[in-house]
Amino acid sequence: MQPVTNSFYPIYSLRFWKAYFIQMRPYLLFISGIAGATGIAMARQPGTPVWKTGLSFILFFFAYGFGQALTDCFQTDTDKLSAPYRPLSKEIISIRSVLMVSITGLSASAVLLYLLHPISFWLSVPAVFGLATYSYVKKHFWFGGPLYDAAIVALLPAMGYFAASEHAVSTLPLHLYSFILVSFFSYAAFVLIGYLKDVEADRATNYKTFPVVFGWGKTILTGDFLVGAAIFLFWWHNNKSTQEIIFGLAGSLVLLAGQLYGHMDKIKNEKAALIPILSTVRGFVFLHIAIILHFQPYCWLYAFIYYLLFEITLYLRPSRYQV
Repeated sequence: MQPVTNSFYPIYSLRFWKAYFIQMRPYLLFISGIAGATGIAMARQPGTPVWKTGLSFILFFFAYGFGQALTDCFQTDTDKLSAPYRPLSKEIISIRSVLMVSITGLSASAVLLYLLHPISFWLSVPAVFGLATYSYVKKHFWFGGPLYDAAIVALLPAMGYFAASEHAVSTLPLHLYSFILVSFFSYAAFVLIGYLKDVEADRATNYKTFPVVFGWGKTILTGDFLVGAAIFLFWWHNNKSTQEIIFGLAGSLVLLAGQLYGHMDKIKNEKAALIPILSTVRGFVFLHIAIILHFQPYCWLYAFIYYLLFEITLYLRPSRYQV
């Protein structure tokens, strides 16, 4: 009998960390980064230490990657069909190693958040629990996946607000909730429309996602509601700066164009879903940059550079039809 050999990259090797970085989906780190930065912008005052703002942003930026890698550990069945390029699907890194790194990364982030503000830490607890249970909800409840995932992301601006607060604030001002709801609805649209690229794989592995149960047309129609809610909540506020209006218009038009394409496309297959999905991602980033500029109008140059880096990273993703 031939001895069994372990083909997984060892966790201490450079190849493992390169593979883990791919599993994190670096082009989507910009989502959690900008969501957390939105909360930071809401709270930041002229006297807020730069190190506090910078540390908070770094934690939120990498949170998405740790979270994605964690959830991937529980849905390798469908990912092997829909995303065979991913290291977990290729079985070059082990589920155990990815779980260990992801949980360690999220735990370390939670500890640092506690040092920044205890409320940020306590908000991270349901977020981590949600990440660990998301795959179960996605597989068994067609109505739950997008809303469940969006609720996790909507916690990021709140966590950012407390992390960057100078004083021992214990509540989130009421007028900020509508901005946080922009995060909720725009990310729910991204998750829902994103399921369109995995329909066949999800159907084969018995995932009851919204598109599997209801099909393309009703998925796009539901996406219209989510996109419309995000756009309405963004424009509901007055006193917008020129920079905010520019990014807000860009986000609104991109979101609407993606939905229109989804309605008009005649093929309605997984490749055709690429444009509507990319529109939800870009729209999410645009709208959140606009919200940041609502509170910090002089950050427009940083915002432009951030978006440019996001597009470059998105362009360099390893699979054209995976977002």
